[in-house]
Amino acid sequence: MSTTSNPYEAMLQEFAGAARLLDLDPGIWKILTAPKRQITVSCPVLMDNGQIEVFTGYRVQHSITLGPAKGGIRFHPDVSLEEVKALAAWMTWKCAVAGVPFGGGKGGIICDPTKMSPRELEALTRRYTAEISDVIGPDKDVPAPDVNTNEQVMAWFMDTYSMRVGRTETAVVTGKPIAIGGSLGRREATGRGVMIVVREAARHLGFDASGATVAVQGFGNVGSISALLLSRLGSKVVAVTDWQGGVYNPTGLSIVDLLSWTQNHKSVVGFPEAEPLPGDKIFELDVDVLIPAALENQITAANAPTIKARVIAEGANGPTTPEAHQHLFDRGVFVIPDILANAGGVTTSYFEWVQNRHGYYWDETDVNNRLERWMVEAFNRVLATSLNYKTDLRTAAYIVAITRVAEATRLRGMYA
Repeated sequence: MSTTSNPYEAMLQEFAGAARLLDLDPGIWKILTAPKRQITVSCPVLMDNGQIEVFTGYRVQHSITLGPAKGGIRFHPDVSLEEVKALAAWMTWKCAVAGVPFGGGKGGIICDPTKMSPRELEALTRRYTAEISDVIGPDKDVPAPDVNTNEQVMAWFMDTYSMRVGRTETAVVTGKPIAIGGSLGRREATGRGVMIVVREAARHLGFDASGATVAVQGFGNVGSISALLLSRLGSKVVAVTDWQGGVYNPTGLSIVDLLSWTQNHKSVVGFPEAEPLPGDKIFELDVDVLIPAALENQITAANAPTIKARVIAEGANGPTTPEAHQHLFDRGVFVIPDILANAGGVTTSYFEWVQNRHGYYWDETDVNNRLERWMVEAFNRVLATSLNYKTDLRTAAYIVAITRVAEATRLRGMYA
């Protein structure tokens, strides 16, 4: 596979650039690029039509050196082991960049949730949970929502695990409903983190995020919250796309109205206060900030030359291929990498886990203030590293992350 289609190979390329600058010990290099555990499970489900379907699920634990593995579970037809391996590794680096005491994990099930009933989705979730229950837990591996999963899926997951261990174990997953141990501010956390790093990047580059023009690819949880919070900051969100298409208004979109529209129509397409925009055209818009918040490999060598944005904040995981990233860096585009830009989610997941373990819950202002502090500190660490090494922010973020995990690996030593 080429690096443009294999996300794990892309991750290895990103890792290698930073590891060479660090002159990383070859043995530590091998350890940090080898997933600790890769699990493939078969999940038979009785469908509503009376037939049995067998779904394939994965859970990869890339590293537990700094703490329990941490990472989401996605339901999508294109889930693959290579994708899950890459996402698990990115979680390792993301946690290390943010200073969160977790390792990296990720899970996925090959399915099309848009063609499944709620009962089928519940049955699939519970069977998958049962199949991986021996290797997850509050001190082992803590899943969370991801693409096409949500609070309800996490509630089913927690309940299934709790039944198997014979006690209510809220800390086995994060991203739960508030009523059963979820954290205030968690749903908005990833988008809030994106907003914070965009604001800090604008400050560093000498322009004000208030009044900046923004385009957002993907209007799920991350994209929509990023757009909403930036609009509240004063930014002008002029374009939004989703899986069906896009909308554009050069004077700015009302994100509140667009959210209401998508709740009723399941897409931004047709929003009356804007003109249609083909999904792939969002990369060509003359805007200050571009936020790719969809899936991997969206910005490639083919479309990177058309990008006019000054700042790219990667709300999604792995949206930019290594070739595209190099092109953007050479042109002076300020790319805030995924392992920094979208670390707000895992940071607040850590807050949720802490609250679950202590049985003491914080108010939303406290959660948001803590997130603000952690994200600003993480951005400043990466920016300082970038300036010190005279390199791009992605490589700098990997330098910060690899340094932390490598030091812990050396201190813990080899188990024999």
